[in-house]
Amino acid sequence: MAIITASDEIAKLRTSGKIAAQALQAVIGIARPGVTTAELNTVAENTIIKLGGTPSFKGYEGYGFGLCTSVNDEVVHGMPSTRKLEDGDIIGLDIGVNYQGLFSDHAITVGVGTIAAAAKKLIDDTAESLRIGLKQVKPGNHIGDIGAAIQGFLQPHGYGIVTQLTGHGLGYAVHEPPAIPNVGKKNSGPLIVPGMVLAIEPMVTLGTADVVTLDDGWTIVTADHTVAAHTEHTVLVTEHGFDIITLP
Repeated sequence: MAIITASDEIAKLRTSGKIAAQALQAVIGIARPGVTTAELNTVAENTIIKLGGTPSFKGYEGYGFGLCTSVNDEVVHGMPSTRKLEDGDIIGLDIGVNYQGLFSDHAITVGVGTIAAAAKKLIDDTAESLRIGLKQVKPGNHIGDIGAAIQGFLQPHGYGIVTQLTGHGLGYAVHEPPAIPNVGKKNSGPLIVPGMVLAIEPMVTLGTADVVTLDDGWTIVTADHTVAAHTEHTVLVTEHGFDIITLP
């Protein structure tokens, strides 16, 4: 578990987050009908490199791309390909950056063209659940407080909250402890302390919470093939709360 308190490392972490945010905004800007997910990946990788970073997902445990592109029932880890986006699709875009040894992680789900009302509400509520979870990030609270807040908001809406996947720590690597579930009990789990770097990422579906991995070994889809949304920010725990480092 990384505890980052040195000013030079915090500066590098913030730069890493800014690069991730700018690269993701560049991808969102071209996510429209007819564009392939491979083209989205090219923009992501080129933008990260242009801004002085390294795409941290590329080569991680054999993954071949700098961006994950998860369309419709794909929850996370969708692999870029020649697949063309279609009007009405929703797509989760997940990006990681290494800047001089400091890592950030950022994701968002967006609609392509005109999307169904239920899909739009899913995206909006997933984003809101992240905002609610982030309010629990402060010294003295516990990791379980984050999941409890996210679950408390989403569950009454009848969504599937994916529990087989979690958020995570990071900082000096793509993934570090602790795991950050999107369900939980208050006052449970590791204590939150200043210097922690946390990637909090609700993964939510319109149907079952169950997921399966496709034969490519990466793409994780909903078991009932209902659509899913995913959103994620990297935050640095401060003395009084947190700073989101993956803001545009």
